[in-house]
Amino acid sequence: MTNERNLRRTVLPSGLIVLTERMEHVRSVAMGVWFKSGSRCEPAETNGISHFVEHMVFKGTRSRTAQHIAREMDSIGGNLDAFTGKETICFNVKSLGDHVPIALDVLGDLVLNPIFAESDIERERGVILEEIKIDEDNPDVLVHELFTQNFWKDHPLGKPILGTTSTVARLSQQQLFDYHNDRFHGGNMLFSAAGDLDHDDFVEQVATKFAPLASGTLMDEELAPPTSARIILRNKKSLEQVQICLGVPAPPITDENRYVTLILNTILGGGMSSRLFQTIREERGMAYSIFSDLSPYRDTGTLCIYAGTSASRALEAIDLILLELRKMKQEPLSAEELKRAKDQLKGNILMGLESSNARMANLARQEMYFQQFFTVDEIIARIDAVTVDQVQLMAQKLFDPERIAVTLLGRLDGIKLNRKRLVC
Repeated sequence: MTNERNLRRTVLPSGLIVLTERMEHVRSVAMGVWFKSGSRCEPAETNGISHFVEHMVFKGTRSRTAQHIAREMDSIGGNLDAFTGKETICFNVKSLGDHVPIALDVLGDLVLNPIFAESDIERERGVILEEIKIDEDNPDVLVHELFTQNFWKDHPLGKPILGTTSTVARLSQQQLFDYHNDRFHGGNMLFSAAGDLDHDDFVEQVATKFAPLASGTLMDEELAPPTSARIILRNKKSLEQVQICLGVPAPPITDENRYVTLILNTILGGGMSSRLFQTIREERGMAYSIFSDLSPYRDTGTLCIYAGTSASRALEAIDLILLELRKMKQEPLSAEELKRAKDQLKGNILMGLESSNARMANLARQEMYFQQFFTVDEIIARIDAVTVDQVQLMAQKLFDPERIAVTLLGRLDGIKLNRKRLVC
């Protein structure tokens, strides 16, 4: 498949795809079971169920209690973890190569045989409700959540991954079992692993462990959601700062021009040398935290700028952000700035592939979104090919004043913001 990275791919009869990368220089193996659907595939009334199920599988299986699972992983020095995203759920474990059979047995048991005991559901419901409160108490998380909910209004992509207090309070044992039956099957899963392993031997172990797995087809994909360029002002008197989220629609994860967008984001707000950081933090001292971030999905995406500043300077900060957007549209980059952004991006990508965990995740994401694997050389060539004109054209395409959405959160006494101010 590629000579540069020792990658192999096998599809089991159930449809489960098994991907491995042999890494000669490490003694560990990172492995993950990935589901090709996350919170964006939830009906509104069960918002948060993917995350709830992710929590519940750790509470016990037909043959292991939660304590048994924890002790078994600690006894081999393994790390067991999971996360839920908008488009995926992942259960993963990392252990020494010698302990793969035990780690794989525990991981398979969690995924295949959860019992969703009523008493555990009630206890975990309390834990998740507290987790929701943590996000509500965290202003920079809350402003992003409010932005997202209004950007993709009334679409599952805009709903919180954790769910809401009302949806989580209503989830039942039967709904968890139904969800598990609907999603946990071969057509909706892949298994990736990286580290000290042999592909054929590993596939044999996975095939044995996941023999009971039902086959199935991939879930139907809904249409890309429309975006909404809303201006949201949310007063929260308890906050010292005003939290600003300003964003625009951006290309999906597989877009042909994705490296152009990545470089544009790097220049705009992707580090300490970025334009936003230098202007708003270093030159003006207006914010401690200021950055831009891309969130690409399979059919859509956002480029979002975040800043936290005092109420008296919030509108000035927005004006400065828009000034930087205008400059990117009107003035070509210098060759030096473009080279610096390319080198930064290449460094981030290469350093991001140093661990077995990162390579395991990289394998899974390339399979899920591209159904092919790009070598590091191919990626670097694509980055190097980006031109000054392409970045300027992308800025002109993205930074359309009619499509800019803004959310402000904090003590907004007297702050008024209208569309006229968002010209760039």
